[in-house]
Amino acid sequence: MQDIVERLEDMRNRARLGGGAKRIEAQHQKGKLSARERIDLLLDPGSFEEWDMFVEHRSSDFGMADNKVPGDGVVTGWGSVNGRLVFVFSQDFTVFGGSLSEAHAEKICKVMDQAMKVGAPVIGMNDSGGARIQEGVASLGGYAEVFQRNVMASGVVPQISMIMGPCAGGAVYSPAMTDFIFMVKDSSYMFVTGPDVVKTVTHETVTHEQLGGAVTHTSKSGVADLAFENDVEALLQLRRFIDFMPSSNRDVPPVRPTADEADRPEPSLDNLIPANPNKPYDMKELIEKVVDEGDFFEIQPDYAGNIIVGFARMQGSTVGIVANQPMVLAGCLDIESAKKAARFVRYCDCFNIPIVTFVDVPGFLPGTKQEYGGIIKHGAKLLFAYAEATVPKVTVITRKAYGGAYDVMSSKHLRGDVNYAWPTAEIAVMGPKGAVEIIFRADIGDADKIEARTEEYRQKFANPFVAASRGYLDDIIKPRNTRRRICRALAMLRDKQLENPWKKHDNIPL
Repeated sequence: MQDIVERLEDMRNRARLGGGAKRIEAQHQKGKLSARERIDLLLDPGSFEEWDMFVEHRSSDFGMADNKVPGDGVVTGWGSVNGRLVFVFSQDFTVFGGSLSEAHAEKICKVMDQAMKVGAPVIGMNDSGGARIQEGVASLGGYAEVFQRNVMASGVVPQISMIMGPCAGGAVYSPAMTDFIFMVKDSSYMFVTGPDVVKTVTHETVTHEQLGGAVTHTSKSGVADLAFENDVEALLQLRRFIDFMPSSNRDVPPVRPTADEADRPEPSLDNLIPANPNKPYDMKELIEKVVDEGDFFEIQPDYAGNIIVGFARMQGSTVGIVANQPMVLAGCLDIESAKKAARFVRYCDCFNIPIVTFVDVPGFLPGTKQEYGGIIKHGAKLLFAYAEATVPKVTVITRKAYGGAYDVMSSKHLRGDVNYAWPTAEIAVMGPKGAVEIIFRADIGDADKIEARTEEYRQKFANPFVAASRGYLDDIIKPRNTRRRICRALAMLRDKQLENPWKKHDNIPL
């Protein structure tokens, strides 16, 4: 028996060593942690239960029969983050460059299947050279098996991808179907075709970082949600992020005790809106002053900055925040911001997270670039997402809410549950000046008349009272009481039940 135990321990040690000390040191020299170090840092100490430590590939071509490493380039299993169950897989670049084989894919599929059965998030740490060439179509089949599970798990359990090294070719499509993608600056990249292929086909010269680095994907393409300085920061922030998430679509978001009183007034908000309606202000200031302890986890902060999305807590419970940002493009909706917010709203709806919307939107961004880019369909995505959502929806209009953008931003007409406005709100088809120049086109040459008409329009429509008189707003509130009113509304809506008509699935305008 002792011999067997010793042999078992030897095999475990060999598996834990992955590609060997020399290759692990090479990872460290690149500023990267090893696959197991990443798991140790992410999970609560002593909580990791590893699966399939002894799995090996089954390939015999190209000398692979004599080149086997226990675990086959990916560490899989389950553990806890702040006491809550999660399933993880961490690709090991020291073993065959982290390349995906049939056996490697089977290990990933096993933890994904189990996560769906028990209702727990899946966290994938990607660091792989792609499909294992020696296995040919078997490795491609392995990728497709993972893709299928990504689709089945979508909206069932949260899926988070940590890109912590290379992720290229077909490998990128698994992260693309997960809910959130986090990257590490200077050591991770994603692209469908690499710089060499790009140069051959399009004659463009581009580096790995320029083509698919963390900054590229968090600021230009919008593929990734956040970029971190190094592996350690990424994993510690992921621990913080997981605290906002429910375990599955059958669960409610976790509640975290807070000393921040629900009825806390914030007098400084009374002076947030500038007297000049064309002057911007920082919507993040409002968000941070309203949510619990000013703790706001923003998603995609460097992409489509004219809209803000992220997670916070109200009375200890997770909420999704969507807000127009007047500091960028005056808070207009455009193609990028509509897609960014629509995906976020749909995620919140999948996982029972109430949505709080702060509105200051002068309309959709005009121009041929937007129209040729399909702003009609892309804008409809956000409208569709809000209209479809059945979670509690609380909306606060702080200033402008013009035209179709008023409708889109979680209006009462899209089944908004509680809709408030500040006294500074302006709810109309368009701004006073533009409206008057259309209605009273004949008077355009007379500046005094136009000014008088503009003031008349402003008095009649550029305020929240007409909308309130029709019941489109539930109340006009003092800015200082915003936190208290939102908390009370969310408490009232806690047991809300609303079901959409039965359908196989909807056909969102993609």
